[in-house]
Amino acid sequence: MKIGLIVNPIAGLGGRVGLKGTDGPDTVSEALARGAVPQAGLRACRALMRFADRVPGAELTVAAGDLGADWANGINLDLSVIQIANQNGSACDTRAAIAAMGNCELIVFAGGDGTARDVCAALAANQATLGIPCGVKMHSGVFAVTPEAAGGLIADIYTTPDRIDWNDEAEVMDIDEAALRAGHIAPVLYGHARVPVQRNRMQAAKGGPRVDWGTALAGAAAEVVEQMEPDTLYVIGPGTSAGVVMRAAGQTPTILGIDAMRDGAVIGRDLGAAELEALTSTAPVRIVLGVTGQQGFLIGRGNQQISPAVLTRAGRDGLIILGAEDKLRGLAQPVLWIDSGVPALDAELAGYHRVRTGRGRETMMLLSTG
Repeated sequence: MKIGLIVNPIAGLGGRVGLKGTDGPDTVSEALARGAVPQAGLRACRALMRFADRVPGAELTVAAGDLGADWANGINLDLSVIQIANQNGSACDTRAAIAAMGNCELIVFAGGDGTARDVCAALAANQATLGIPCGVKMHSGVFAVTPEAAGGLIADIYTTPDRIDWNDEAEVMDIDEAALRAGHIAPVLYGHARVPVQRNRMQAAKGGPRVDWGTALAGAAAEVVEQMEPDTLYVIGPGTSAGVVMRAAGQTPTILGIDAMRDGAVIGRDLGAAELEALTSTAPVRIVLGVTGQQGFLIGRGNQQISPAVLTRAGRDGLIILGAEDKLRGLAQPVLWIDSGVPALDAELAGYHRVRTGRGRETMMLLSTG
């Protein structure tokens, strides 16, 4: 199967610094001013290295420069490079690259939901797609769970396409990032795309009715607060489930951001990675996390501010996971996914872990790297 690759080099740039996305030139400038480091190209490299390990010398069509070729150079793949006129990193570049890849049956892209929209709007009727996850939240059902999962799946598609099942109705969704930064989630369905079906490698779309899980978790949250240790920093992840812990402590959470508490007091709100790393450098750390509905992500979707450095300081035993029983039963797959950006760390965190579902109630769930 002929495969093309496009990289959105600024995808996910705002995640680590707490901007919750990277739509718009002003947001890119703000992210860079806050010290954000581009990650999309590096994540594309991880996927391509897995692909090349499985299929050395495989043929791959790539867009020129940092839209693809820069990240594939030096990897054992046979590259065909497409030049894009007036390349400036815009959606126009993505559409121009896809138009030039008309002979490719699969378009692989490294980006987030915004890139997925641009790619899927430009695909020909006979083309499928696969996303290497590089955005912040990623509601669409076109992404692999990790870059390595994407690379392995690309290898399977390249070598044994007849053994791959396909879904022609994968949802392509995106949200209004300005509304998200104001605390409102408004996902919109923009269309459908053809994607490979791989239960353990592809993430589900973030769909289904929005449910208030707070009531079901109130008892578990109260228990977490009662058991908080003195002089210990508690990092409270985004979302309703983790936010219930803040409410149980008599505080108001930043629902879509990261807060920090110590000895019952809030010592930081809507924190970025650098701020969290500074706070966690001098005290024991616990991280309170909720589960992304339907998708099952624990780390790496919407909480990139909790960096690998912070996760390392907390360790596996420092994770406090909350999830309502109904929410866990509604997951597309019975696992919780981890995608911190550091595969070795993900492997250390993987395995079975207790999830608090109510006061005195827990269930064991598998934390997986895909």
